[in-house]
Amino acid sequence: MTTSSSSEQTVLLGATLIDGTGRDPVSDAALVIEGGRIRAVGPRAAVTIPQGATVIEAPGMTLLPGLIDCHVHLAMRAGMGLPDRVMTPPSLSLLYAVPNSRATLEAGITTVRDAGGTPAGVKMAVERGLFPGPRMLVAITILSQTGGHADGFMPCGVDMRIGNFPDVPRSVVDGVDEMRKRTREILRAGADWIKLCTSGGVLSTADDPSSPQFTVEEISAAVYEASTHFKRCMAHAQSTQGVKNALAAGIASIEHGIWLDDEAIETMKAKGVYLVPTLVAPRDVIAFAEANPGALPEVVVNKARAVVADHSASIRKAIQAGVKIAMGTDSGVGPHGRNARELGLMVEHGMTPMQSIIATTRSAAELLHLDKAVGTLEVGKFADVLIVDGDPLANIRVVEDADKIALVMKAGQIAKSRLEASQRAALFSKAGD
Repeated sequence: MTTSSSSEQTVLLGATLIDGTGRDPVSDAALVIEGGRIRAVGPRAAVTIPQGATVIEAPGMTLLPGLIDCHVHLAMRAGMGLPDRVMTPPSLSLLYAVPNSRATLEAGITTVRDAGGTPAGVKMAVERGLFPGPRMLVAITILSQTGGHADGFMPCGVDMRIGNFPDVPRSVVDGVDEMRKRTREILRAGADWIKLCTSGGVLSTADDPSSPQFTVEEISAAVYEASTHFKRCMAHAQSTQGVKNALAAGIASIEHGIWLDDEAIETMKAKGVYLVPTLVAPRDVIAFAEANPGALPEVVVNKARAVVADHSASIRKAIQAGVKIAMGTDSGVGPHGRNARELGLMVEHGMTPMQSIIATTRSAAELLHLDKAVGTLEVGKFADVLIVDGDPLANIRVVEDADKIALVMKAGQIAKSRLEASQRAALFSKAGD
């Protein structure tokens, strides 16, 4: 192994490398970080270790790309309990994004797509270093028709919409002209994605998850307006017809996909549309309701219980058919910082451990059009890194165990670590140097 002098460099040594590309793991790997990016990566014997670099050794552990969650709600408290929401001022509600962002990053999730309810200011605050959090793309508003999934109007007459902040445009829109204007307002507010509800959902009180929402023309108007800003649309789409309407209009990703039929699956494959399964979401609704009696309306809990089996069957069918999958959790519905549970569920539903890792790294980055910067551990990309104490190919659930998370880096900056660092100059006496 050769050496060269350098400064402000970090080297990760000794772990087994799973680089996110799908290539076979590399034992006893080395990864060199400089200026927040990957300078070199590969087998230790083939990598030049810079003299004076900070060295972190992780023998017996696994080195992965930082994970990517394509469906979170960082400004939402887990569970969506109605009593808490009624008694929480919007300013306090927004501040929960601070611990939620930290918990997400420390769980190894270094990039997220926030699927609505979080203003662009949260993304800006993380970018400015006001508090730690993952790299963010934001949808800001969840668009809904009147009486649809994101219409916050409750039976009592109170509007309890998600994201009740002045810089989050309102959710409810009807008709092509209103859709066009509201999409423009959301883009003006700083959105990276446009989120539409093309079907009913579980957490809403006035609709059924199996019902379609928005016309193809309404969805198409949003897709067109987003495209003029070189941006794309994602669809909360649970019903069969809601999925098909979204696909016909040119949507980029289907969220949830509870009732996918063969035609929808073939269309998704033909158009290269991604599925973000969020398998953990209805399970989280049920678990929260059981732990907090009375916190959720009975109609919501009953819907969650009713969809679990069909959701599982639909996702299994899509995985088997070869639909593109990108990991997403709907965190905010469930707890933040436990996102990696989704990988275990994807494996239970037909993926191999390696496929679930790719869905959470390379494929997720490709969906978000961030694959030139993140998603794999390759030279020139940001050093978004996760080290776990164990082998996720033998037991994928090691990535969800907080006690097994040994190191998290975002762009070369340590967000969490229990590994010791030393200077390369002090290691010259070791065998092999």
